Amino acid sequence: MKILIFGRGYIGKRCKDAWGESAIMSDVQVRSKEDALEEIHRHQPDAVFNAAGVRGQPNVDWCETNQMTTILGNTKLPIILAEACQEAGVYLLHIGSGCIFYGDSPHEDKAWREEDFGNPVPVYSRSKWAADLVLSTLPNVGIARIRMPIDHVPSAGNLIDKLAAFTKVIDVENSVTIVDDLVNVFWQMMEKKATGIFHATNPGTVRHRDLLALYEELVDSSHACEWIPNDDLVKLGLATKGRSNNFLSSTRLAEFGITMRPAMEALRDTMEKYAAAKKLAANVVSG
Repeated sequence: MKILIFGRGYIGKRCKDAWGESAIMSDVQVRSKEDALEEIHRHQPDAVFNAAGVRGQPNVDWCETNQMTTILGNTKLPIILAEACQEAGVYLLHIGSGCIFYGDSPHEDKAWREEDFGNPVPVYSRSKWAADLVLSTLPNVGIARIRMPIDHVPSAGNLIDKLAAFTKVIDVENSVTIVDDLVNVFWQMMEKKATGIFHATNPGTVRHRDLLALYEELVDSSHACEWIPNDDLVKLGLATKGRSNNFLSSTRLAEFGITMRPAMEALRDTMEKYAAAKKLAANVVSG
């Protein structure tokens, strides 16, 4: 299978590294359907993978004052790529976000289903939800929603690095996505041309407290932070708007025989690999 990747960010690069020569990373900045079609015709992929998007720096609060840039990157660009893929007859896999859901769902288990309507508040979440609404109506398009990526590779986009860097942390519980599992999910979705919306999250949930306990056990025993209530995140000026905290029910992947490891099991395995990667990096620097 030959995959054309749009987007050279954290997830796009991780997937390229995992898929090797089967994947090509486009270096074209797509502004029109013609830009995308030219790349598709040039490389003749079996599938197009959209890993491009705008999350803001240093965090999604940036999107609140850069609305149009956020909308162009998270809503307009996916539509342009979808238009090109429809014309070329090529399957498109788009990375969505579970951050379109806020709080508990109306279901008894409080988990959001793939078919549920989002209730986003911030600009970032609204721009992602808008793309889902449009792309999910099209044939030959898959949307894989991810939540709080956790990876053994240290990175600014990795939830481990994010939480470990904060001096004040909210103790909340969420669905999460283990990146090692995710790259396999993406591959299988493209291979099987899975269409519609999918929650690419590991079964179960993870609390921030559990993640940092593992970090202190396996990576840095001297790590410490102050635990604060969720409501204090905005009150203390640590965020412009409240963050999305939710549980996602992932049922559609099973329809295609795609599985992900239980969240806590995968988290420990990932943290062990993360610790080894940090140790190796430290040894290289000291050497």
